[in-house]
Amino acid sequence: MRSGAKVAVIGGAFVLVAGGIGYGAYSMLGDTGGGGGGTQSASQSSKVKTGPPSAEEIAETSKGFFDAWAAGDASAAAVLTNNEAGAEPVLASYGEDAHIGKVKITPGPAVGTKVPYTVKATVAYEGKSKPLSYASELTVVRGLTTGKALVDWEPTVVHPQLTEGATLKTGESSTPAIEAIDRNGTVLTKEKYPSLGPILDTLRQKYGETAGGSAGIETWIEPADASQPDVNLLTLSKGKPGKVQTTLDANTQAAAERAVKKFGESSVAAVQPSTGAIRAIANNRSDGFNAAMSGQLAPGSTMKIVTAAMIIQNGLGSMGAKVECPPTVSWEGVTFHNLKDFSIANGTLRDAFARSCNSTFIKPIKPLGDRAGSALGQESRDYFGLGRDNWQTGVPTFDGSIPESSGAETAASYIGQGKVLMSPLNMASVSATAKNGVFKQPYLVSRELDNRPFATARPLPAGVAEQLREMMRYTATSPNGTGTKAMAGVGGDKGAKTGSAEVDGQTSNSWFTGFSNDLAAAAVVQSGGHGGDAAGPVVAEVLRAGQ
Repeated sequence: MRSGAKVAVIGGAFVLVAGGIGYGAYSMLGDTGGGGGGTQSASQSSKVKTGPPSAEEIAETSKGFFDAWAAGDASAAAVLTNNEAGAEPVLASYGEDAHIGKVKITPGPAVGTKVPYTVKATVAYEGKSKPLSYASELTVVRGLTTGKALVDWEPTVVHPQLTEGATLKTGESSTPAIEAIDRNGTVLTKEKYPSLGPILDTLRQKYGETAGGSAGIETWIEPADASQPDVNLLTLSKGKPGKVQTTLDANTQAAAERAVKKFGESSVAAVQPSTGAIRAIANNRSDGFNAAMSGQLAPGSTMKIVTAAMIIQNGLGSMGAKVECPPTVSWEGVTFHNLKDFSIANGTLRDAFARSCNSTFIKPIKPLGDRAGSALGQESRDYFGLGRDNWQTGVPTFDGSIPESSGAETAASYIGQGKVLMSPLNMASVSATAKNGVFKQPYLVSRELDNRPFATARPLPAGVAEQLREMMRYTATSPNGTGTKAMAGVGGDKGAKTGSAEVDGQTSNSWFTGFSNDLAAAAVVQSGGHGGDAAGPVVAEVLRAGQ
């Protein structure tokens, strides 16, 4: 889809429908808010307005901007923004590059300085046309030097998915469309499975040329970064799509989509432990980011699965061995607490794991001495395939980060905080490795499609893997297990681990990972609180769908 240079002329007929907001008389204002708009006298300078724009100013400025935009007058619209130079080429390309005309803009009631609106238009290209509609919003601010009310320029003013340096275009696509299907042949579309939108765009960019399809006529957003996939907005005429089979499971994907809708800023991933095949990826985020695969967040106590493996393999404890679980533990002058400072008397490592006792997973590490800062990263890389930046799933992923640490960060890392960063896919893979006994690199499309290498890791010693499974099973089924409530409706051979991670003093991010038979999943709900409260139900719904 990458072709042509930007042009600066807009054509077509435009209509503005004003509704839901009271507008005053409109007059064109020549001001960029950044020193433009002519020279002011001393007397004029003394009259420059300050403070937030009034309701009347917001109404007048937004109406003037909408009038000019709808009339195809890019320069008149741009001068009503606080970044005339940045706004004009984007507004100019709207009609000529993207061939968008017959525009109707319907504003809604202003909310403070923000004005929401809907755009209904027609895209016409070489005798073919289709309607295009979407919603966005703008903010009116005070110009820094002139004091005039101006539209705060962002590319999202023109379209909510438009990013800095990106361009709207309409024409023949240079990359044929694809028809992505799940493992059973069910067609996967971004309309039915919204979370897959970025993934399907990436698969098209990567495999469209070799999938056997032909080009169609489309409207798309072309990112400034050529390595990023184009974002299709509208198909005026279809080419012949090439078929790309994925490892996704339509039923599990549908469950993941339903589950994340229940919590804002949530993400979930599911993989098959025996193969590494990715069965579901879903996100419900305001920024549209695929955090399920590329998020970088502290995983909290879900990381204790890896810590437990490291403790057992280094002879520092075992599932049935007695451990200490005091309310707090100190590490180089920093005190770490259990939730509400609980303690366990005469408990085992399994008990401490099930109740997520922080102090238990910090105290045994001290005998490692100089190795304490690197042992967790070594365990993660050698046995769980994490932190080596070499996963080849078929689309971009973050593969986890467990850097060497020192001081109190070492203690924090063993309970999944400090500098440790993971995505839900990483933590789903951790559960899958515990369940299977050996790491299988997650993948979304077959390696035979492009002969890419898969990451590998050493098998967990059999006794270690079995202890991890038993501790996870106990966490998901015992009366004191932090995952028992969330996993109550999940059948089969099941196990779990909860987690929460505090970030900048805000409400903790909720984490949960678990398995049921040959499916493992992990979820994060940012600011969701305890792991079992928000992320737990998300994982449980996905696991139930896979049974």
